[in-house]
Amino acid sequence: MRFFQSLRARGLDVPAPLPLQGGRSNRVWQCGDLVIKLYLPAGHTPLFANDPALEASALSALAGTGMVPVLRASGLFEGQSWLAYGHITGAPWQRDTAHVARLLGRLHDQPAFSGVPKGVNGSAALERQTLAILAQCRLQTADVAQIRALRPFGQVPPLQQLALIHGDPVPGNLLAHDGTLTLIDWQCPQLGDPSEDLALFLSPAMQYLYRGAPLSKPEQEGFLAAYPDPRMVGRYLALKPWFHWRMAAYCLWRSQHGEPRDRVALSLERAALDQSIIPKRA
Repeated sequence: MRFFQSLRARGLDVPAPLPLQGGRSNRVWQCGDLVIKLYLPAGHTPLFANDPALEASALSALAGTGMVPVLRASGLFEGQSWLAYGHITGAPWQRDTAHVARLLGRLHDQPAFSGVPKGVNGSAALERQTLAILAQCRLQTADVAQIRALRPFGQVPPLQQLALIHGDPVPGNLLAHDGTLTLIDWQCPQLGDPSEDLALFLSPAMQYLYRGAPLSKPEQEGFLAAYPDPRMVGRYLALKPWFHWRMAAYCLWRSQHGEPRDRVALSLERAALDQSIIPKRA
């Protein structure tokens, strides 16, 4: 393959590329002690960005923390960006939600790096993003109208003190190894609301798609109890209906773009939304 020939010409050791599973946006291979990622032009979605420059910046900024793999190289091949980082022998996260909570707490205490964009912040911004996702659905079906009608009540103001967040801390992006966890796939870091990361990890849709099943109630409670900042846990709980509403819209969008499993994910997220909404008083 000409791509790997070009990497070898740059002096990278890329023997016998082995395709890796798990990514939903780009092509990824293990090549000896390297992971090679080739970014696809269509990798961006209405909820998750796919920015190779941001990923390289994040790996550089967080080098030495143990939270990210080691960046080795990056570049362009025929107009497409690629990135190489050190391979970590491990497995996608499966258990111990408290460990994830502590990792995210450490991340949210890290200084932001130059160029990181601001994330969605507060219920009004979440509403705008959700409606934008629904507007991008190819088929304006009854499902779209039903989800639009499930808009939560009340308002939660924007957070004033923002933090560095991963933006996609799902089980497939958490590698368990040697008794620790490393976050990979840094295509959409943000200067944003830490409760965003909490919501994405706890999302029943994301847990189903990457781990096969939503978290149990004790797993959810253990995660929230272990997160270092109780104030942010309270903020997540206030925004919880809005996060479920947005994720339901995203799952519907995915299901209209050739992802049949997202119909199951949609049903899980809608059920969680129903449970989280406080009925409006008459």
